[in-house]
Amino acid sequence: MAFRTIGLFARQGDARIMGTVRALREHLLARDIELLPGDAPFFDLFDDGIGDVAESVHDRLDLGVAIGGDGTMLHLARHFSWTRVPLIGVNLGRLGFLTDLSAERMIEEVDEILAGNYYSETRILIAAEIHRAGARIAEGVALNDAVIAKGETGRMIEYSWWVDDEPVGTTRGDGVIVTTPTGSTAYALSAGGPILHPVLPALSVVPICPHTVSHRPIVLDDSSTIRFQVNDLAGAGGHLFLDGLDMALLEDDDTILIRKSEGQSMLVRAASHNHFEALRSKLGWAG
Repeated sequence: MAFRTIGLFARQGDARIMGTVRALREHLLARDIELLPGDAPFFDLFDDGIGDVAESVHDRLDLGVAIGGDGTMLHLARHFSWTRVPLIGVNLGRLGFLTDLSAERMIEEVDEILAGNYYSETRILIAAEIHRAGARIAEGVALNDAVIAKGETGRMIEYSWWVDDEPVGTTRGDGVIVTTPTGSTAYALSAGGPILHPVLPALSVVPICPHTVSHRPIVLDDSSTIRFQVNDLAGAGGHLFLDGLDMALLEDDDTILIRKSEGQSMLVRAASHNHFEALRSKLGWAG
């Protein structure tokens, strides 16, 4: 696939980001690449109107470039999950599992991709719904994870859960994470969850500090529907976070449904990128 029309996506207000944007923009223009938006340096990914922008340009884009940290790529992936626009990321953050092009080697790696030396990975997203008193009150999608978390309390919360209507059990603890393979190296990893290969058709359910230590992470087929019933939030409410964003406040007796989203993201990797090399480097596994 030839990438002839490219969109640059970033967040306003960071001088380091602006310098990287300008350098990449000038390089792409010198290569006769059409850039969107036309006169502006980039799309402000965190502008309230980005959803409308994405809808208006997705059929013209061959490639979207997220410039920033993994949060920037997560934002872009959610907005473009209903399109087939492939995405790459330039990492100006910390770990950078999603934004894997380094700012130092950005030009070389972008040229490698433009020359056709790349591969693509299809990443699943998850869709979450909150139901209260028989009505759906909120919904959203996530590339990394959905997290049911306790509110301002030092006490444990309690939830029961089912997989495809089969009861799994009742757990007390600080909450629970449902993660995609993409998100398995994020919050779920810190909570003791397994690292899943990013293109594996699977979801993982990871309890957060469960009171009963036999409640361990479970890996499920990605066709599974996972249902949680909030039994007791310890009098302090709770939260459902999608990719770290607070989706809604939870109440006792709320039901949360989580399943694979119909949308998906396609990430482009330079041919020189190696998943296990990235793990060794970013997680400090190298000898």
